[in-house]
Amino acid sequence: MALTKKKSQKKLPARFSELVAVLPPRAVQDEEHHDEMIEMIDRLTTIGRLTKDQKQYLETLVQLVQAYETTHHQIDVSDISGVDSLRHLLEQNDMNASDLARLLGVHVSLGSKILNEDRSLTVEHLRKLSARFRVSPVLFID
Repeated sequence: MALTKKKSQKKLPARFSELVAVLPPRAVQDEEHHDEMIEMIDRLTTIGRLTKDQKQYLETLVQLVQAYETTHHQIDVSDISGVDSLRHLLEQNDMNASDLARLLGVHVSLGSKILNEDRSLTVEHLRKLSARFRVSPVLFID
């Protein structure tokens, strides 16, 4: 079930059952379905404050996408640090430390501290980064 442009412009429902009606969470079978799931994840992550059901639905989609990407989008990053990966993704997306802080929903100074390796990423940061950049959170872990 592809998300049409009309559907993707509508406000997302607050309840889990209604979100399931828009895009049922199921194991990702192909790239088209993967793209639909990523689109929904992007839409959910741009909502300022998620309901409990929206958070649960988002987490479900992220886990399904991660499972698919583990087998279909695997990249050897054994010689690249997590912060190096983050720096590269920020550069490729014309983002800086302040943009990183906004993405993570933290004080602006924390973006620089993370990039300078003075602070570590939290599990919640990893979720946000993996959803935003469509990569496995493992990419950011040393």
